Amino acid sequence: MIGQVLEWLNDPAHWRNIGPYTGIRTQLATHVGYCLIALFFGALIAVPLGLWIGHTGRAKWIVSAANALRAIPTVGLLILLVVMIAPHFTGRTSAGFLIPTLIVLVILAIPPLLAGTYSGIDNVDDDVRDAAYGMGMTGRSVLRKVELPNALPLIFSGLRSAALQVIATATIAAYVTLGGLGRFIYDGLAQQDYPQMIGGGVLVAGLALVTDILLAIIQRYVVSPGVSGRFRRVTASDQKASADPTELALELS
Repeated sequence: MIGQVLEWLNDPAHWRNIGPYTGIRTQLATHVGYCLIALFFGALIAVPLGLWIGHTGRAKWIVSAANALRAIPTVGLLILLVVMIAPHFTGRTSAGFLIPTLIVLVILAIPPLLAGTYSGIDNVDDDVRDAAYGMGMTGRSVLRKVELPNALPLIFSGLRSAALQVIATATIAAYVTLGGLGRFIYDGLAQQDYPQMIGGGVLVAGLALVTDILLAIIQRYVVSPGVSGRFRRVTASDQKASADPTELALELS
């Protein structure tokens, strides 16, 4: 089966659009498009809300409520939204299926983005925040110049988690006749073409892996070295602090 999957992935005919067949390249672009749209609107909602909750300390229940959205069955919600929205669109348009799919993906992206943003702001050291206020900075300046830079590692953690979940779940678009890499999974299952089905799963996993690596690289260059500590020098006192307590006690004695 592994050989058949590799043969399917390496077949040039499967990467091109031939007649009614939509190749891997086009389906990959469609899948990435769904994910980018969902992450954009999810971040547009979750990041400002998380910044406000973390900075003010108000309405923390929203974070818990958003985390409860993770328990919603995505396929069931998708079918419900399609039944409610699709009848309002007639003619040769896929909007009746595309809009419900994007709504589901946005709902899925919000909880990790909101939790990561809120946690990042909330976990900023109080001494750092108080020092900023002591220097005469306004609340908005503290948020923009102090809290947000220190919160970036956790914000990126939420973004990476959201991206992986959205990439994996965007395969449900094929369940309502749309495109994306899920097309190979659902069509392969319906046709009992298991190399195609497994190949589609491999493509989704590969896309998720590449996306996580790219976001990790971006995070490395966006987050300040003073926050990440990647250029921090290890001193003799740091080595002693990380040493075995028994050895340290013997040395001091």
